[in-house]
Amino acid sequence: MLTIRLTRKGKKNQPFFRVVVIDKRRSSKGGRAVEELGYVDPLTKRKSLKKERILHWIKMGAKPSDTIHNLLISEKIIEGKKI
Repeated sequence: MLTIRLTRKGKKNQPFFRVVVIDKRRSSKGGRAVEELGYVDPLTKRKSLKKERILHWIKMGAKPSDTIHNLLISEKIIEGKKI
């Protein structure tokens, strides 16, 4: 099953997250992603998301994680209630 979730990158005490589509059985650190859909930088509050590709993967059956679900609602990419 495919999921849309965050993978952590960056140095110690400088987190940087990529939004990726990945097989749920693979590791969040070592697993290879199917496609990269954007990034989130919590230190500078920068976000860049590929809206069309995210909607495409959701239509194809990928399930967003709880954090990504809330992020997509706050960015107005999908509608619904936060989890």
